[in-house]
Amino acid sequence: MRGLKKNIKANMLAVVVMIMTALPGITVAESITERPSGAEMTADLVLVRPLMIGATVIGSAIFIVSSPFSALGGNFKEAADTLVATPFRSAFMRCLGCGTKHMIK
Repeated sequence: MRGLKKNIKANMLAVVVMIMTALPGITVAESITERPSGAEMTADLVLVRPLMIGATVIGSAIFIVSSPFSALGGNFKEAADTLVATPFRSAFMRCLGCGTKHMIK
């Protein structure tokens, strides 16, 4: 019985030490912000932005055609968000070279 308590205490201490040593690494990892490189910014400006503007225009046309059906189906807002708002935000409301997680909402 005594050996079992000692073993449980040793295992609990090992778990606590592992958690305590991992926490500083986790907090540092979350505070680092990555800055896009010049190549990423250039590729975004030349390739991605024009494609997203085109996707916004095409999505708007598709949304206009499908809006009566979306309204009848009860998913008008979801269709507008998916077809128009998401590509618009990606084209105009995020930093140059950044991914979609940096979009302004």
